[in-house]
Amino acid sequence: MRTRIWVKGFVLIPALCLAGIPATVRAQDSSQQQTSDPLADAARKARESKKDTPKPKKVYTDDDLKKGSPDAVSTVGTTATSTTAQPTGTATKDDSNGEAAWKKRFKDQRDRIDRAEKDLDILQRELQKAQVEYYPDPQKAMIQQNTRGDINDKTAKIDAKQKEIAQLKQGLDDLEDQLRKAGGDPGWAR
Repeated sequence: MRTRIWVKGFVLIPALCLAGIPATVRAQDSSQQQTSDPLADAARKARESKKDTPKPKKVYTDDDLKKGSPDAVSTVGTTATSTTAQPTGTATKDDSNGEAAWKKRFKDQRDRIDRAEKDLDILQRELQKAQVEYYPDPQKAMIQQNTRGDINDKTAKIDAKQKEIAQLKQGLDDLEDQLRKAGGDPGWAR
């Protein structure tokens, strides 16, 4: 009997304590809301007032107007002319023969070569995989996925890609010759 009383005591006392916790938490929450941080209250009020106020309209200033070029503005019946003079000593050559244009051409050609070489690498790996999976034994050939025709197709694609790479490299050499004939700096090809 005594053990029953102790067991009930061990069960009832924690149960009563746990029952009182939610009420205590609710009381603390309501007291915190009433006595919260004044800075947080001010921030809430500022956010609420900001929602109610309309956004100001854009006011254009002289700084905004100066961002546009004066050459772009024209009036009816007149044309805009440029009054800026080119400084002496700068190249007046066409942009198509400038350093940036040549470097872009070489970069584009090298990018094409890199893409073609990556494609060739993928094709070669696919061919190796197909050759490993291909069995010349007719009994095993019935259960395999690859045929000799697949391998021949992949080999033909590899040959075509190798020819394409050779043409692209020849195009790069031709581009270097064009640069030399145009009188450009050989460093632009790098």
